[in-house]
Amino acid sequence: MTAVRTHTHAQAVDAAIDLFSRQGYEQTTVEEIADAAQVSRATFFRRFRSKEDVVFADHELLLEEVVVMLAATRPEARDSVEASHRETAWNPAVDPYLEVCRAARHVFDHHVGQRETSLARHRLLQQVTALRDRELVTTHRYERAFTAYLRDTLPPDRSTTTMSIAFAASVVAVHNAVLRRWLRNPYLDLRPDLEEAFAELRRAAWAPGADGGTPAEPSAADPTDGSPTTNRRVVVAVLDQDADADDIARAVRDVLA
Repeated sequence: MTAVRTHTHAQAVDAAIDLFSRQGYEQTTVEEIADAAQVSRATFFRRFRSKEDVVFADHELLLEEVVVMLAATRPEARDSVEASHRETAWNPAVDPYLEVCRAARHVFDHHVGQRETSLARHRLLQQVTALRDRELVTTHRYERAFTAYLRDTLPPDRSTTTMSIAFAASVVAVHNAVLRRWLRNPYLDLRPDLEEAFAELRRAAWAPGADGGTPAEPSAADPTDGSPTTNRRVVVAVLDQDADADDIARAVRDVLA
């Protein structure tokens, strides 16, 4: 991506958030945003499509960066036939779970690195339902990118769609929980908390039996009831709305272990 493109997107995001905050979302026109961002109306629609999209324009670029980061660690045999029929060339030197966590950390660092924009956008989202819906779409796109990467790069005994979806969703949930804490108190350094929560997710994902096969034997360090698990299953963990990263990681670990 070019520096000019990055600057243009950042300028448009800041302009849109500032105008929406001062004038109201419904009262602000595309023309006003384009003028404030110093682009023509035609350029605005070519790059951003709508008022909702421009608020998250920086995430369009960020998602591209995430995809490139993950692609750099993929095995060589990627451009084969349909995904459902291809052989996955697993590279044992790469930990796909770790790479997904690194990508999510990159997203977190982006939020923290542009604090004023992140805080202003968060305040705006509390006021405009349409933007909260658009945020969910953006979050889901990250989750899909993580899922696709895991499905293609995990070893054959773990590359099931169910396992990939479960880990990708867990990483996104933990990231969002820590991010919400930071948005409430942006002077906290929560990166260590994020790293520890991700590490706990990885430990759970690599644990014996986490792939839906034979569970690990009960032990003092890892107490389980030892009941056999012969079928893969999807389990939904219900958490309080204010659950933090530790709560989410613990719930996922309990499901996967």
